[in-house]
Amino acid sequence: MPALLAQRVALPARPVARLAASKPLAARAALPVQRTALAPQPLVQKSAAIKGLPQLPSRAVKVQASAGDAAPVVAAAAEEKKFLGASLFTWQKIIPLGLMFFCILFNYTILRDTKDVLVVTAPGSGAEIIPFLKTWVNLPMAIGFTVLYTKLANVLNTEQLFYTCIFPFIAFFGAFAFVLYPMQEQLHPTQWATELLDKMGPRFAGPIAIIRNWTYCLFYVMAELWGSVVVSVLFWGFANQITTVDEAKQFYPLFGLGANVALIFSGRAVKIFSQIRANLPPGADGWGISLRGLMSMVVVGGLLITGIFWWLNRTVVPKVQGSIPKRDKKKKKEPMGVGESFAFLAKNPYIRDLAFLVVAYGISINLVEVTWKSKIKAQFPNPNDYSAFMGDFSTATGAVTFTMMIISRWIFSKFGWGMAALITPTVLLITGVIFFSLVLFSGPLEPSLAAMGLTPLYAAVLVGAAQNIFSKSSKYSLFDPCKEMAYIPLDSETKTKGKAAIDVICNPLGKSGGALIQQFMIIGFGSLAASTPYLGLILLAIVGMWIYAAKDLDWRFAEAQEEMARAAAAEAADSGDAPAAAETKPASA
Repeated sequence: MPALLAQRVALPARPVARLAASKPLAARAALPVQRTALAPQPLVQKSAAIKGLPQLPSRAVKVQASAGDAAPVVAAAAEEKKFLGASLFTWQKIIPLGLMFFCILFNYTILRDTKDVLVVTAPGSGAEIIPFLKTWVNLPMAIGFTVLYTKLANVLNTEQLFYTCIFPFIAFFGAFAFVLYPMQEQLHPTQWATELLDKMGPRFAGPIAIIRNWTYCLFYVMAELWGSVVVSVLFWGFANQITTVDEAKQFYPLFGLGANVALIFSGRAVKIFSQIRANLPPGADGWGISLRGLMSMVVVGGLLITGIFWWLNRTVVPKVQGSIPKRDKKKKKEPMGVGESFAFLAKNPYIRDLAFLVVAYGISINLVEVTWKSKIKAQFPNPNDYSAFMGDFSTATGAVTFTMMIISRWIFSKFGWGMAALITPTVLLITGVIFFSLVLFSGPLEPSLAAMGLTPLYAAVLVGAAQNIFSKSSKYSLFDPCKEMAYIPLDSETKTKGKAAIDVICNPLGKSGGALIQQFMIIGFGSLAASTPYLGLILLAIVGMWIYAAKDLDWRFAEAQEEMARAAAAEAADSGDAPAAAETKPASA
């Protein structure tokens, strides 16, 4: 009996101790909402009953959650507003980025078609000049830009770096149409180049043509750099900073939809200006008129790009800063120099795989492209006809890529990153084999082609065009989004400097590598036609290694995503969720 009496007397002491532990919770609950202050009262009334004792921890947790987390719940509810399956803030980022990409690709299509017409139809030049341009002019300038960009990235912020890089392009293209081209007779050493060609012989026609038409070649290189710098480094680098992996998977493939509508419109614009040149009287400088019109559109497009970028930095970037987890916050390191940056990237297998993908694409497409452009010049020797054909080619590329962009979203959601990364090399391999087969067996196929109303030359032009259209459409819709997604899980230093090195150096390196292969083959076998079988074998080898690198990067990308998720969870715990969890855990024990 004394033991039982002592037990009955001791029973109320247990809930009192629990209530004492819960008083700070009730006090905090009373501050934001007066109604929550009444929550502990029923607990006091029921505390004497043994049956109510196990309920005390759960009620105490509820009181703290309703008070301490009231503001985050309201904020989360506000963020739940969605339109077409995405939050309104996501659309505030995606729509301006899509408009930027539209303008960038509109300009790039005009520049790409114009540069080919300029250098291929220039006096004393032809498609043979392209390998020399890519190897001895384009690649050194790309390396020089990368060195400059790396140094500027250490002293300028993202917005200043963007303006510093894009404004020289806008100024040059405007100056070329209105200053350099009208003064070509005074600037081009035509007489000296003609005399030098007579002395050196036709095998040096390519390098001499570069010197003879140096303003055209400078335009060619600046147009190539627009694709590497503005598209790859500036746009995609900025997009990767303000988007998450989930947003990238959903919307990166769709960026190309608007961009390829621009491709269609820019192709039509090129053809319209080509037709204007054809209808001018004999004495008029039709090409100069076309250049002024086309470059004016490029300048306006460049100004629109900078305007959208300025607006995003004033409205979206301040909200995004701090929301994406940073993985390099443990140590504050000094910025790496240029040599250290390349040494770091060379030791990173993730970056090596990504770099090989870019180099392999450049080599593979270049092994076919130069031969195809020489066939175009043979079929369309008139610059007006050449430019009009390139306009139709750009329009067809835009239409096919638009369709591929729609399909690509389904590919990413159904099969994932790895399958999407393998489609581009597969398409390029199949179409490349068909093109080389047609060139090699054009003689036996001539009767069959004649029955269809085609000559072997025109059939090679059409098949080469189809090869370029399908290869480029798969690149824009699948290869580029895959490549840009692979950057997102990386830390900021690897992302910034690795992207500059890969996109600005590796892209021209791939094209220059293909050009070097062609030059050695021509010298070794005497002609491009004699080296065609060997070029086909090289294409098979390059694409095979490309597929291997894509498979290796697939599992590395998945591993980097998991590491990024762990970093985000750790950062969320450090930001204040851990103390709240520590308070509630003993109550539920």
